[in-house]
Amino acid sequence: MKKLFLIIGAPGSGKTTDASIIAEKNSDTIAHYSTGDMLRAEVASGSDLGKEIDSYISKGQLVPLAIVLNTIVNAVKNSDKGVVIIDGFPRSVEQMIEFDKLLENEKDIKLEAVIEARVSQEVAKERILGRAADAAPGEQRSDDNEEVFYSRMKIYNEPLEEIKKFYTDKKLLKVIDAQRDLDTIVNEMEAFVKEKASI
Repeated sequence: MKKLFLIIGAPGSGKTTDASIIAEKNSDTIAHYSTGDMLRAEVASGSDLGKEIDSYISKGQLVPLAIVLNTIVNAVKNSDKGVVIIDGFPRSVEQMIEFDKLLENEKDIKLEAVIEARVSQEVAKERILGRAADAAPGEQRSDDNEEVFYSRMKIYNEPLEEIKKFYTDKKLLKVIDAQRDLDTIVNEMEAFVKEKASI
């Protein structure tokens, strides 16, 4: 039985960094996958699927649900670790509902918690545009600019209250203040994951 944790958060909330540090510190028991990284890896492969995914990501739009769900379930099932953290999912009410239905039929995967890494829009924007300014030539992500940032924030915020209510009602939502220093955030998140997963 795989124990699954989802981390949601605005662009620039640090969710990918937090999850990757936790997985590195617990490399024998915890795996981390970012939906963004999984999808970008497919884009980098140059496959037809990758080209289709890129046509959405480059505009800051959501990748079609079937592609995302298949990517996630395959990654969790194929992981060699008992605990899996996935960040950046779900991003829409439809994703949340369809994933919940899918998990009901998956006897090998248990959703332990959904963690919200909460930041203000001001902090998120500062981090994202700062990341773009610090990137070396050729290393900038195509989605690190102000116009796409606001598009991504709008996409993130629109379904957020419904997503939070859904997981709160299931007693699965944990909110973490992601505006503090990195060590404090990671330590709180790591302790929560280990306690819930009993590791």
